Amino acid sequence: MNWIALILSLTILVATHEFGHLLFAKLFHTRVRRYYIFFNYKFSILKAKKFDGKWHFLWFNATTPDSWDEKNLRPEDQDNTLWGLGWIPLGGYCDIAGMIDETKDAKDLEAEPQPWEYRTKPAWQRLCIISGGVLVNFVTALLLYGAIFAHWGKDELPMHNATYGFHYHQVMLDEGFQQGDIIYAIDDSVVDDYSAANRELLLGNARKVTVRRGDSTAVITLSGHLADKVNQQRVKSLMMPRTPFLVKSFIAGSPAEKAGMQAGDSVVSIAGKPMNIFQDITMELTNHAGQEIMVGFYRDGRLDSLPVTVSSAGKLGVQCENDFSRLFPGMIRHIDFRFFEAFPAGISHGWETLATYVSSLKMLFAPGGVQNLGGFGSMAGLFPDYWDWQSFWNLTALLALILAFMNIIPIPGLDGGHILFTLWEIVTRRKPSDKFLSYAQTVGMVLLLALMVLANGNDIWRWLSSQF
Repeated sequence: MNWIALILSLTILVATHEFGHLLFAKLFHTRVRRYYIFFNYKFSILKAKKFDGKWHFLWFNATTPDSWDEKNLRPEDQDNTLWGLGWIPLGGYCDIAGMIDETKDAKDLEAEPQPWEYRTKPAWQRLCIISGGVLVNFVTALLLYGAIFAHWGKDELPMHNATYGFHYHQVMLDEGFQQGDIIYAIDDSVVDDYSAANRELLLGNARKVTVRRGDSTAVITLSGHLADKVNQQRVKSLMMPRTPFLVKSFIAGSPAEKAGMQAGDSVVSIAGKPMNIFQDITMELTNHAGQEIMVGFYRDGRLDSLPVTVSSAGKLGVQCENDFSRLFPGMIRHIDFRFFEAFPAGISHGWETLATYVSSLKMLFAPGGVQNLGGFGSMAGLFPDYWDWQSFWNLTALLALILAFMNIIPIPGLDGGHILFTLWEIVTRRKPSDKFLSYAQTVGMVLLLALMVLANGNDIWRWLSSQF
């Protein structure tokens, strides 16, 4: 399910990114020969083009008929774009006439420049065209955050309202934290937002943390090597609220459902051991993989138990409740936004998210940082293994911000490279030669492919390491 969610999310992001280029190209009367979602090596899933007054379609096609070529069309149809869907979900492209990019090089531009080509447009128009993808991705993210706030509102769990405390990763336990601790202050600054606490611990220079531990407080002095440990162990989250194990639904073939458990059951013991916290129970279940154990639970206020055969992966086959308003009744600070309030809030949240992401990139330069690069497997792992629209749109907005930022980095082959060369032309009034742009594009594409191989190679290595 998370792979399906990733592919759908990438489809949306690629479509909007390339549409940004197309929109500004059309605005400045620049011909866009092809608009493709995903790459079409050897064949396309779909091709569509309008000419002779009607739409023409080709399915699972390897070669485009000569009759579709703009040279063979009526003058009024020559500006029409061929729309395509490729089969390799690694990106997409707009084939803009007269532009050196991944679809062509300098040799393709040896003919006399035409007024409808990218290369004949003023530099400021070319800057708009090449920046359009980044701009649309960024606007898409902000609009998505605004729509999420308008539809679902915003739930916040103040740290002091986390009834069961917080569950910490091993790197935090090594620093001196204990399961159930609630952070009260970081370097003498009171903090009540656990997302902000995560961010400050990981990206700030925190050295002292005050926690509430049971009925007392404790002060933890950090080692100063937290970021290095996070990189080495690929930590996704330093901490998260400890939550009860409340059954929401069952996956197909669930051993718990077969045993007779029902949605709404609240698990309170595993194999005779009293425990009711989700994180503790999931860890305990791994010790009973493939075994039949007694699972104790409350149903409608009555204590009951059933024998359940734990799967070989150490799972009961249930999806637990993840709605904090149900897990922490009366403890959640819910904010409802009016329609015109939601979008300013979404814009603010988008900027904050982007700033956090950019700040986190410094982790790549810490020891072991390169090992944390991830490709499509890592992106798929961000999505839950069940369908949840709120999570889907939140993650799509995040990926839109990441795509916008990564594309504006001034590397040849990315939009940022084209933007850099265009800005250079505007400032110096000297346009780089087509041959230089072609060489730069080749170098940039080689670097990008190497980075993609490294990132996805990391994913493959981690997967193989988990199997053996």
